[in-house]
Amino acid sequence: MAGASTTVRLSANFTLAELTVTNSGLINTPNEAEVASLRALAAKILQPLRDSLGKPVIINSAFRSEAVNRSVGGTATSQHRLGQAADIRVEGMSSKELARKIVLLNLPFDQVIEEFGRWAHVSYGPRNRRQQLTAVKQGGKTVYRQGLGA
Repeated sequence: MAGASTTVRLSANFTLAELTVTNSGLINTPNEAEVASLRALAAKILQPLRDSLGKPVIINSAFRSEAVNRSVGGTATSQHRLGQAADIRVEGMSSKELARKIVLLNLPFDQVIEEFGRWAHVSYGPRNRRQQLTAVKQGGKTVYRQGLGA
């Protein structure tokens, strides 16, 4: 979607620019299928979450091109690559509270991961397994534990 307008709305409160921003300086332009996935993520997860909370959901990272994903150490199978995931935070909420809120709202997520006490990763599609994990650093490696706040 080269040349995409920064004002392309994916939902009432989320724009394409917001879900594709990167500090890397690398090209981070999604194709049409990836934009469709971002639109679904915004409509099914991010917007309902924002509406429920009544305050902004801050996007740390959502879509990542292959180059951007590589630069941040993302895995080759990351749902960020497909436009299916976002790392988010909300002012005044811990990452654990945010992750638990997503679960309590019964949103149709694939994964929600409370990551390092700093943000929540949430994905939508393709299976919407409702998998709940906590990511921690152990011996310099990321380890995923079942459950939130485990």
